[in-house]
Amino acid sequence: MNETDTARLAALIRARLEQIEQENRLGRDAQAVVELDQQSVGRLSRMDALQNQAMARAQQVRRDGAARGLRAALARIDAGEFGYCEDCGEEIAVRRLELNPAVTRCVSCASG
Repeated sequence: MNETDTARLAALIRARLEQIEQENRLGRDAQAVVELDQQSVGRLSRMDALQNQAMARAQQVRRDGAARGLRAALARIDAGEFGYCEDCGEEIAVRRLELNPAVTRCVSCASG
């Protein structure tokens, strides 16, 4: 992989991190405490609100994991280790990194 590819992938990683941060800002309201006032909300509405809250929290966990992987990829770029399989040491295909820049293994090692 050349420097142009690395710079392009670093920009892609930063853009994805910004997108995750925007989604985090939007998702904060969905994770708020559900009001349990029976006078204003019926039982089924509360159950629906609790389920929506649980789904919002699960999405937050997934976004946090994705952000950790992307930050680790940026750290590998800074260390000069980005784009190499952690198992066999071979270069990971640029197309694979474009699809998921957080991957740390080539297709052969990931499938084997």
